[in-house]
Amino acid sequence: MASALTTMGKIRPELPTDFGQMTRVTKYELLNFVRSARFIVLLAITLIISGALASVVAYYRPPAMIGSGFAFYSIWWAPAIAALIALSGTLFGGDAISGEFQSKTGYFLFAHPVRRSSVFLGKMAAAFLASTVIIGVFAVISLGNGWYYTGPPPIQFWESVGFALVYLLGVLGFTFLFSSLFKSAAMSIIVTLVLLLFGFTLIDALVSNLAHVEPWYSITYAGGIITNVLIVPYPPHTVVGGFSPYNASILEGVVILLIYAVLGAVGGYALFRQQDFT
Repeated sequence: MASALTTMGKIRPELPTDFGQMTRVTKYELLNFVRSARFIVLLAITLIISGALASVVAYYRPPAMIGSGFAFYSIWWAPAIAALIALSGTLFGGDAISGEFQSKTGYFLFAHPVRRSSVFLGKMAAAFLASTVIIGVFAVISLGNGWYYTGPPPIQFWESVGFALVYLLGVLGFTFLFSSLFKSAAMSIIVTLVLLLFGFTLIDALVSNLAHVEPWYSITYAGGIITNVLIVPYPPHTVVGGFSPYNASILEGVVILLIYAVLGAVGGYALFRQQDFT
């Protein structure tokens, strides 16, 4: 028995568990993100946007903005956070799977006894953590300025931050689905980014205003809860006029975003398992 467990007088090392493999993939993928140019660029963009907003508010001190915490965060935080999440989720997750095929790194990775599920979940966790850092920086700067001008933030701001993280999960599920679908990193990033920034918004407006159908299928429609929660009272489900006559309720928005996260991840992993490195 002892000889079966030893090789050249040394105990054979046990293979890490699936969770251990996932945490290792997460660790090294996160290190790669932090050291990458895209992380530095995104961080720089976040700081530039925050600096520009801080300068404008400090110079003009618009009464409509600094009159209340709700108004401040509705103008400062809400318009930028959805675009920042789309950029972060797409740049960190858009080539997470497709890049393995395009750069052929999968040949070296899967030569080792590592499960594809561990790789997929590890990469997704790393993309979520890296994106959270970017979102956290913007949230801290927003909070600092808001506290200075209007005092302690309303509870709705923290709810909006929480919904932003749920929206990030949905974006990553959607992004990883396309990253597994395409073997070109550039294609998966471009398609996902265009859909998140422009495609869904345009389709929502057309379907809502022309067909008068609630765009419950849309991730950007569900992501509207990030902004709407900062409006008191919360906007009604249907409104007259405006760019879109529908507003998702909080429960509806959270459910839609979680569906995107789960189905996107499951679909992306199913595609990832079927693909071979040839």
